[in-house]
Amino acid sequence: MGRWVSRTAGWAQGQVARAGRAGGPHGRGPLLARGASEAGCVYLASSLVNSHLGPEGDDVRQLGKLAEAVSALRRELAKVVVGQDEVITELLIAVLSGGHALVVGVPGLAKTLLVSSLAACLDLDFGRVQFTPDLLPADITGTDVLEQVERDGRLRHETAFWKGPIFANVVLADEINRTPPKTQAALLQAMQEGHVTVGGRTHPLPRPFQVLATQNPIEQEGTYMLPEAQLDRFLLEVRIGYPSLQEEAEIARRVAPDHAELERVVTAEQVLGFGRLIPRLPITDEALDLCVKLARSSRPGEAQAPADVGRYVRFGAGPRGTRALVLAAKALASLSGQPVADLDHVRRVALPALRHRLVLGYRAEAEGVTSDHLITRLLESA
Repeated sequence: MGRWVSRTAGWAQGQVARAGRAGGPHGRGPLLARGASEAGCVYLASSLVNSHLGPEGDDVRQLGKLAEAVSALRRELAKVVVGQDEVITELLIAVLSGGHALVVGVPGLAKTLLVSSLAACLDLDFGRVQFTPDLLPADITGTDVLEQVERDGRLRHETAFWKGPIFANVVLADEINRTPPKTQAALLQAMQEGHVTVGGRTHPLPRPFQVLATQNPIEQEGTYMLPEAQLDRFLLEVRIGYPSLQEEAEIARRVAPDHAELERVVTAEQVLGFGRLIPRLPITDEALDLCVKLARSSRPGEAQAPADVGRYVRFGAGPRGTRALVLAAKALASLSGQPVADLDHVRRVALPALRHRLVLGYRAEAEGVTSDHLITRLLESA
């Protein structure tokens, strides 16, 4: 059996290499064979044998283009943002897979600069909303206004819809926890349904549409924390930390004005195409089982839940968390041009995909236990 697995994996790697040479841009070599695990190649082999070589070949070529686009995006973002490689990876996972991200970090860590630069490189419309306690739902979704128009030589008054800042491809919801719940709900409803309803008429949002919301973790006075049901709608919670010593030294050197021009390396149509490709990528059975096990073991009362979960967790991740793990793992694999999501991809996305889905009890807060600590223990015991 082991000899058969090795032969099949080798054959699959050869198929991927040939597809990369045939369809790779500029005649480059096998972009996809590198880094694929044996289990992943076996999975790919079974897909290729199933008389679907045409669509599979198209997906392989599309995957190669995605990997090259990601490399170009990283080069462009490095012109204006120092470091934050892991943060950039997680934002790319959210944007390219069509999900939303909650960005958490203290002020001054280039959250706005990073998001706006990413939107510029992707050739997407960028909108920013600064959330305040007096912000109303109509301030972000838009409203009906009365306009004076001339028809048949007579002036008439008609209502017209005035679009709000949410009608953009990438929306930065800055400090989302500073606005009351009814305004938060208006934004999160648009995130879930992809349209807004004003005055009895439904207006579709542009495609692609992603919300990147920021939240300040150090100020709690005058804020309205997002309910757990609304937090669950974000694909990832991205946490931005302080730069390293070398990175901060480089930031200090860039104090002088430097107007770097960012190139648009990916169009909106390509982003939509990548978003359709990523869910089609295969995932190994072992990785899929790990996604299910992580989500279920985070729920107190489950047989496989460790003792720490019962001690510190009130509510664990639901099925949406399982789906988020699978989608994020596929997206992470696609960023490097790998055709199959494997165990390593699931482990790397477990923290951002699950940390905001665990509801901790008072004992966890009293003892300084965070959701990241618990997820790390789940990974160690998986």
